[in-house]
Amino acid sequence: MPFTANRQFKAAPRLVASAEGMHYTTVDGRKVIDGSAGLWCVNAGHARPQIAAAVERQLMTLDYAPSFQMGHPIAFDFAEKLAAIAPDGLDRIFFTNSGSESVDTALKIALAYQRAAGQPTRTRLIGRERGYHGVGFGGMSVGGIVNNRRAFATHLPGVDHIRHTHDLARNAFSREQPAYGAEFADDLERLVALHGAETIAAVIVEPVAGSTGVLVPPQGYLKRLREICDKHGILLIFDEVITGFGRLGTPFAANYFGVTPDIMTTAKGITNGVIPMGAVFTSRKVHDALMTGPEAQIELFHGYTYSAHPVACAAGLATLEIYRSEGLLTRGATLALHWQETMHGLRDLPNVIDIRTIGLVAGIELSPRSGAIGARAYEVMVDCFNNGLMLRVTGDTVALSPPLIVKQEQIDEMAAILAVAIKRVA
Repeated sequence: MPFTANRQFKAAPRLVASAEGMHYTTVDGRKVIDGSAGLWCVNAGHARPQIAAAVERQLMTLDYAPSFQMGHPIAFDFAEKLAAIAPDGLDRIFFTNSGSESVDTALKIALAYQRAAGQPTRTRLIGRERGYHGVGFGGMSVGGIVNNRRAFATHLPGVDHIRHTHDLARNAFSREQPAYGAEFADDLERLVALHGAETIAAVIVEPVAGSTGVLVPPQGYLKRLREICDKHGILLIFDEVITGFGRLGTPFAANYFGVTPDIMTTAKGITNGVIPMGAVFTSRKVHDALMTGPEAQIELFHGYTYSAHPVACAAGLATLEIYRSEGLLTRGATLALHWQETMHGLRDLPNVIDIRTIGLVAGIELSPRSGAIGARAYEVMVDCFNNGLMLRVTGDTVALSPPLIVKQEQIDEMAAILAVAIKRVA
């Protein structure tokens, strides 16, 4: 099983049988509130009839079509709808099937762009410590979570990392963006001095680092990173696989922070988690640089059998319509204050050493047990599941980010279950 303590799981399995709205139902009939939107992906809640109907219609109309030298209208319809809600200027779309594929695609596009732009020496890729960019060799290489890298000796060459932004001493219990740490972006200048700007193709960061425990960027950090990239001709890539499609109360984190990257990766909420899909958004500058040479020449030697799969496109279009009609891409902004106050209300519980919130995302960091890092948070996760709440755990941080249809009373319910679990595990 993926990212699972398999032996531990098999000793006491946690099995869900069905889902609807804000809840899962376990195989023994218990209701469990979905505090993590599945894996950060079920933004509109479970079992939406509109998406199921769209998928059924598409299966009986066009179940599959190749995307190499061929096309189908629904892919272009979906791309246009995505471009309409994207940050200004990111209106060229390449479809993938997951966040991992989106990241590897973005990295390859960045390298291809630099070559097409007459800068073939720019082959170095820069990630960030504690970053998570999927499980492909590209994403693993620029990623910076140690355990995701340790067992796999082969990484892409020519990759380096800037430091992470977590500063517990100065920023504990920050609400939204912490006050200190914009200067962490200057670590990119160190790598420019070390390697030379002429060797660096792109920098990739998560606007909010999710899988490592909800690390929110300090005030001014992303703008400073954008300025340094512009100064040295380096492409900036935002990995918005988690933050995309309303999680921060804006369509994308780029909107929230007022910083537009050159390339943006997405997946998860693009189809409400119903069918695997992802999309890479690029600027016209990046796209147009590749559109050179003879017209019969393939411009980008890259793609997947299931790129722009028609059924996934149908699910995506239905998802976007739900987001539009129910205002879900911005609904998080109306709940953010209640979410923030409720989650920070847990700060005086035993072993809570930090709480980080932004939009509808929260990370509650617990002090680790001596010699057993992660054990306390894991036990909290199990206790919560057994008592009606599903959440994510990474190290000794528990993370919550529910579907965007969540109600205030459900936020209160999640916090109450979590509070009891933290006290019980203490």
